[in-house]
Amino acid sequence: MQPDEITEVLNRPLSRELLARDLTRLAYVAKDGTPRSIPIAFTWNGAQIVLCTTTNAPKLHALRANPMVALTIDTEVHPPKILLLRGRAELDVVEGIPEEYLAMNGTYQMTPEQRVEWEAEVRSLYDGMVRIVVTPTWAKLIDFETTLPSAVEELIRQRAERRDVEIPHAAASQG
Repeated sequence: MQPDEITEVLNRPLSRELLARDLTRLAYVAKDGTPRSIPIAFTWNGAQIVLCTTTNAPKLHALRANPMVALTIDTEVHPPKILLLRGRAELDVVEGIPEEYLAMNGTYQMTPEQRVEWEAEVRSLYDGMVRIVVTPTWAKLIDFETTLPSAVEELIRQRAERRDVEIPHAAASQG
């Protein structure tokens, strides 16, 4: 997929709405070769998905070995709205708490007092974190109105082709 095609998908209003959400599912291949898909908070900086994790997270070993990832950001209503992304994870070890981590967790409902307590707890727990930065190399938006999963699009095309064949055949048998 070309960068301008990715940009076009990510700039659609529904994509921007999904990129403003606070949770994605990160899929990667674990060190034992089996797939993993985990929910994780994220933020979109306009060009990259930024995830933050502890410096001892098992996923870091896997991402160092194989940095290719897939992300799913979706809604919980019917029909679902789904943004699918693929890219390469770059790991950035930082001291302290990344601002993105504080921002991405700011959408949870907390009173100001709870927020102060939560941030103090986070700062006392983590000496550093790892920013997982994913630049999309592929993107697809599925809204079930204007876009569908490719397999469903294929079935619709096949059905239309069958109908095109059936209609002339039926007309010929009536004539």
